[in-house]
Amino acid sequence: MLQDRESHLEERQAKLREKQAELLITTGDSPVPEIVRRAQLLAAELGVMYAPRRGTSVAKLLAAYGVHQALVLVQGGARLISQAQPAMVFHPSMGFIRAKRVLKGEPDPMLTAARLVPGDIVLDCTAGLGTDSLLFAIGTGSSGQVTAVESSFPVYALIRDGMRHYRSGNSAVDKAFSSIDVRFGHHLDYLRSLPDRSADIIYFDPMFRDPLLDSSAISPLRGLANPDALDQESIVQAKRIARKTIVLKEKRGSGEFARLGFRVEQRGTTKTVYGVIDIDSGT
Repeated sequence: MLQDRESHLEERQAKLREKQAELLITTGDSPVPEIVRRAQLLAAELGVMYAPRRGTSVAKLLAAYGVHQALVLVQGGARLISQAQPAMVFHPSMGFIRAKRVLKGEPDPMLTAARLVPGDIVLDCTAGLGTDSLLFAIGTGSSGQVTAVESSFPVYALIRDGMRHYRSGNSAVDKAFSSIDVRFGHHLDYLRSLPDRSADIIYFDPMFRDPLLDSSAISPLRGLANPDALDQESIVQAKRIARKTIVLKEKRGSGEFARLGFRVEQRGTTKTVYGVIDIDSGT
């Protein structure tokens, strides 16, 4: 059993390293020196190639360097360009509206389901574009901590830079983004590395087994994100680590809640709902 687990771990890590080699960092067409330095530093941090534009199209850069994706850095933002799908821009989308509501003191269904309070330590196991991590960071405040784990290297690179440099026009949102600790790797490997009862809330938002066809905002992400269903061991590990709640976001009526042992929070008429495992009450 242990040997099989180690074999799966090695295989998963090898695949993650392969994805790392498929990305380069570049800039917009006419970058200021600040953006060039930012791109060079990010490439060094990530261990990937930096390619100066020099009037070359991104498509030609991808072909010249033999890679599949380019992270293009611009003033106040970043976009991920791939050969096989639409460009992905770092932006909180509806998360920005939700964040402003929370800042006004209005409730948010996800934070309510998680029973989040200021000062909580939160682990977002499936970061995606960081929208939910942003809400957790605003809710937990400067006295708490949010760690976001992403297993798609191109998406990780996008949100790592985006959370640092995106400017929303709202200083509280920008501060919350910059406070998030973004990690690259598979969430199960990260969970295994953590000590018992070291986080208050653990959150999962995997790609839905049955996607919402009208959810066009995440369609580029679907082509890059990890498509696997949650493993039972991820829940076992989460139960070991969480002090308060484990939360799962899924489509209303999804069988994943029952399969993984979550109590469903049915609020309103939204197409997505939250399942909860309450650690401190044992349910």
